[in-house]
Amino acid sequence: MDIRVAGHQVDTGEALQGHVSDRMSAMADRYFSRAVAANVTFGKAPHEHFTCDIVAPVAQGVVLKSSNRASDAHVAFDGAADKIERQLKRYMSRLRERRGNGAEAGLEENAAYTVFAAPEDNESPLPPSPAIVAETRVDIPEASVSDAVMMLDLRNTNALMFKNPKTGNFNMVYRRDDGTIGWVEPSGK
Repeated sequence: MDIRVAGHQVDTGEALQGHVSDRMSAMADRYFSRAVAANVTFGKAPHEHFTCDIVAPVAQGVVLKSSNRASDAHVAFDGAADKIERQLKRYMSRLRERRGNGAEAGLEENAAYTVFAAPEDNESPLPPSPAIVAETRVDIPEASVSDAVMMLDLRNTNALMFKNPKTGNFNMVYRRDDGTIGWVEPSGK
């Protein structure tokens, strides 16, 4: 398993790197038949806390993401790793089903998305164009609605665009403020 440990203003010593490597390798051995990759990034948080972000692409466009914050780097990592293990336990049978149903061709389309900053207050005039905060290119998976909801949870994100194989249209699922899932499907016009 290819595990990359990085630190932003944090020293990732041998003990921490060994702990991360052992735990991530154990998870890979338990849940996946072949090696996967993982990026584990530590950073400083306010009030003498550490943050840990884990990103692990595992199979057919499925990406596991988790983050945690704690007063110790080891505890921050363990919390993030626990979240990923809970996700895997919840969705492992569905991930196995995806492998066997021809979903290997799932990534067809590319799309880009941009996140814009909101104005700081209502009284200041709006700039002629908003500041771009983040821009990236992403793959759009072909998935059923239930698989898209699973990917939304596994990626630990608020929204996911996907291509619905039943209709051939691009759809989106998103997490609503009340914790439920919304589904956007274009009209048939």
